[in-house]
Amino acid sequence: MADNVGSKVTYFLVGLGVGALVGVLFAPKSGEETRDFLSKKADEGKDYAQKKARELRERADELIERSKEVAVRKKDSISAAVEAGREAYLREAKS
Repeated sequence: MADNVGSKVTYFLVGLGVGALVGVLFAPKSGEETRDFLSKKADEGKDYAQKKARELRERADELIERSKEVAVRKKDSISAAVEAGREAYLREAKS
């Protein structure tokens, strides 16, 4: 099984190298233009990732706040039920 995984990794790396070589040989732009293009795309990708991370963080904060509100309401509800049960028990104990 280990040989099978090793050969798959080897094939993947060879394919990756061949793909990179073919990409460089048949690139429609010069090296400088390609580097500029890749740099711009990397910056766009970084900006997109930061934007999505910010959105996820905001969404997580909203969910945490809502969860806290629900927990407080449930705690108050349970506390009220326990207090009502205690009062009912004390009334019955006095009777």
